Amino acid sequence: MHRFKTWNRIGGWLVFVISALVYLLTLEPTASFWDCGEFIATAYKLQVGHPPGAPFYLLLAKVFSLFAADKAHVAIWINGLSAISSAFTIMFLFFTITMLARKIIVKSVLDYSESNLMLILGAGFVGSLAYTFSDTFWFSAVEAEVYAQSSLFTAVVFWAILKWEEQADQPYANRWLILIFYLMGLSVGVHLLNLLAIPAIAQVYYFRKYRYSFRGFIISLMLSILILWFVHFMIIPGSVKLAIWSEFLFVNGFGLPYNTGIIFYGVLLVAFIVCGLWLSYKYRKVLVHTLLLSLTVFLIGYSSYTLIVIRANAGTSINENNPGNVISLLGYLNREQYGDDPLFYGPYYNAPVTGYINGTPTYGRENGKYEVWSHDVDYKFDSRFCTVFPRMYSRNASHINIYKEWVDIKGTPIAVTKNGKVETIVKPSFADNLTFFAKYQVGYMYFRYFLWNFAGKQNDYQGNGGIIKGNFITGISFIDDYFYGDQDKLPSSSKKAKGRNIYYCLPLLLGILGMLYHFFKRKRDGWIVFLLFIMTGLAIVVYLNQTPLQVRERDYAYAGSFYAFAIWVGLGLLALHQFIRKIIKKNYTPLIAISLAFAGAPLLMAFQNWDDHDRSGRFIAHDVAYNYLNSCAPNAILFTNGDNDTFPLWYLQEVEGVRTDVRVVNLVLLGTDWYIEQMKKQSYDSAPLPIRFSFNQIRDGVRDFVYLIEEKADTLALNSAVAFVASENAATKFGEDADAYFPSRIFALKMNKDSLLKAGFLAPHYADSVPSAICFRINRGYIAKSDLMVLDILAGNNWKRPVYYTSLNHNGAFGLEKYIRQEGYAYRLLPVPARYVSKGLNSRVLYTNLMDTFKWGRMNEPGVLIDDHIRRTLSLLRFRQIFANCANQLYSEGKADSAKRIIRQCISLTEPSVISHDRYSIDLADACYKMGDARLGDSIIIAYSNQSAEELAFYQSMPLRLLKLVIYEKAMAEQSIERMLEVTTLYKRDKLSQKLKAYLEKYQLK
Repeated sequence: MHRFKTWNRIGGWLVFVISALVYLLTLEPTASFWDCGEFIATAYKLQVGHPPGAPFYLLLAKVFSLFAADKAHVAIWINGLSAISSAFTIMFLFFTITMLARKIIVKSVLDYSESNLMLILGAGFVGSLAYTFSDTFWFSAVEAEVYAQSSLFTAVVFWAILKWEEQADQPYANRWLILIFYLMGLSVGVHLLNLLAIPAIAQVYYFRKYRYSFRGFIISLMLSILILWFVHFMIIPGSVKLAIWSEFLFVNGFGLPYNTGIIFYGVLLVAFIVCGLWLSYKYRKVLVHTLLLSLTVFLIGYSSYTLIVIRANAGTSINENNPGNVISLLGYLNREQYGDDPLFYGPYYNAPVTGYINGTPTYGRENGKYEVWSHDVDYKFDSRFCTVFPRMYSRNASHINIYKEWVDIKGTPIAVTKNGKVETIVKPSFADNLTFFAKYQVGYMYFRYFLWNFAGKQNDYQGNGGIIKGNFITGISFIDDYFYGDQDKLPSSSKKAKGRNIYYCLPLLLGILGMLYHFFKRKRDGWIVFLLFIMTGLAIVVYLNQTPLQVRERDYAYAGSFYAFAIWVGLGLLALHQFIRKIIKKNYTPLIAISLAFAGAPLLMAFQNWDDHDRSGRFIAHDVAYNYLNSCAPNAILFTNGDNDTFPLWYLQEVEGVRTDVRVVNLVLLGTDWYIEQMKKQSYDSAPLPIRFSFNQIRDGVRDFVYLIEEKADTLALNSAVAFVASENAATKFGEDADAYFPSRIFALKMNKDSLLKAGFLAPHYADSVPSAICFRINRGYIAKSDLMVLDILAGNNWKRPVYYTSLNHNGAFGLEKYIRQEGYAYRLLPVPARYVSKGLNSRVLYTNLMDTFKWGRMNEPGVLIDDHIRRTLSLLRFRQIFANCANQLYSEGKADSAKRIIRQCISLTEPSVISHDRYSIDLADACYKMGDARLGDSIIIAYSNQSAEELAFYQSMPLRLLKLVIYEKAMAEQSIERMLEVTTLYKRDKLSQKLKAYLEKYQLK
């Protein structure tokens, strides 16, 4: 026994060292895309990130950031927190597996033989290292996200309940239960996923303390679900709701100053807990005392959220939702800005709206009280179109199309009256509803991810239901060929893709074997692990109720489920050994079993996954943000349109102090009162934005939408038009609700030519091109508050600061595209039509940026990982097109040498074997032909046409049932060849043209 404990500790720390080295060696050295940049920025200065926040994570990340030698190393240290947290997760997984394996093998002290010791420790090594190298867990382990630390909490609490089970009959054993509740309280400050371990923990308690019966098992299971519900829906938000009720009573009811009720509530809560603990201890009420103590430590852990309130009141530069009091904190915790999806009851996607009701109220401080400022609007639907367990509910047109692709909806025709007319709407059946749940939400959005981790992965492309992107794969020919087409005819780029990982289902089979063996040997323990597997997997699927077309893969949400399965992968070694021992009756069978299991799971997974999880040396997200900021002139205003073109910019400004003169304005957040107020303040070197509206004029519920009523076709000066909307005069409102409106849809942004030339907006030789005003028309019936703020900023700015956009694909451009010029990654608003100024781009500035100023994140260096996140970002940037356009403009200006340098720069950065050719490659080839470099143009066309031909050959080999699923992709490949044919014909590249014609004839759509 003592020897086992010694070797068990050594084994646990050994897998910790191995996994820590793996993660640290493959760590991303700077910010990644998505939320990572925001997490690093908010942790470094203890700011307030997006709801529901992660205060405990921020505190730990801040500690790690203190070890950074300089600001440029802050990111890698915070990324390192995920690596170390993940390594500890692996260690506790090892201890959990060996604990469960020991319960199977060891019945008495005599069973601690050398072979049994090898099997127990071997199971721990196989299972924990398989999880170490699993796709989902490894991805989260090397970047600044909360999921690595959330996994650690799940691992520790599950291990802790097994430790309690070992010592349940000993004095002070309940300390393990107290520890579990404290850790769960802390975990709320990271992520709520840890709470899903509660049912499994409760079952361990039941099996240990009570005699088993089926009735008792069901009751204990229901009670565990009730405890989970109570903690999630009552304690976490309920403790804040009680504080709000107390505050309302004392302020609105008794007329006392603000925060009086909060103080009273805090004192009362502490008094209640202290009194309860003292009385339960005095009268020896062990269960009551344990429950009260558990509640106490849970609340102590949960109190990390005071950081959010404190820092929100400090007015940090990143202060999302401004949760500076308990009322705004509740909305922050409940993620109210993201809306609610129906869970247990709700409408189908085509349910007619029959009315509106006031939803959740928004309160504000006014006249010494808390007043209702507005209500969320909730729809009332025709009850005939509502159902229990709604899965197809989104009213988004693109989502509805996907519903119909996944489900052959027969439904029931129902006659409804709309606008005085009777029409028939087909209501989906409940069977259709369940079909979508089973096929998409469970099959595609869970089991696909599960098989990624234990069977194999087709590639790392974002999948939305097609058969050629982001699916699982087995490596077993007849299976993969049936689902995805002849794998022998895959394009070479797909075969060699780093994200293509084939495990031949070996980890999956080992895990299934371990699960069956676990149930056969220790049914109760098997149920406990199975419950953890279900609650952190399928239960999340039900709760999330995801719509189609997710913007990114969501496998990280199910890491706990994959953790549970990794336990069975480890226990599969014991089953494998038992099978081998029946065939080979030798003393060395444990070594054979361990070798086979280790080779078939962790070793194979490490070999397959290393290249597509090694982010070391990659600075692309960092440098994309750097290039965005450095596309802007000094003191610019930069409008962004989402997470990936905002969070990395926040990171660079907040942590590394890069271009803090540029005011980054997120158009998604610009419709919220708290964000508008922040934009009106100085931020580092950036002056406040010229927003004229007071807080009361744009608070929640006020001017959320502004109508455009074309009373006359006159052009309104933009400044006057916005002043009209800002006016509180009754004459500037319309309708019974006195809504704000614009009396025209045509606006003029006026300018002073002399001031513009003096400020350097334009070179003197463009003076004759400067009009007296820019005129534009908004062809919509209304605009949202964010759009109103953009108009106010443009009017108030009056060309004093340069204005840029990261993208033109959003409403904030208002049809001003013809006045926008490209100067890098960003697009600059000009006071003249861009066609008068270098045909829409500034070749001088763009050339300097592309050749000298911009950084490329080592994207052209061997071994640097270019994954789907990077490829999609470059595609959205129209990366190759930027270079081609610049080259064309330079060539037209007589700068042929500079044009050629630009083209070669692009080609050196976009190696086709790493970043496949896309439609913008044709622009590059066209530029080469135009400037007389036919050889280079041919090389691009040949490479891209071969790539497209390989794709078409693969599609053509598919049976009809699969070919129907790739019609769009096949059409895109054909269009690319057709466009290449146009270019080669134009420049008389006859041999290439003939080759392209042959491709079209050979692979024409059938």
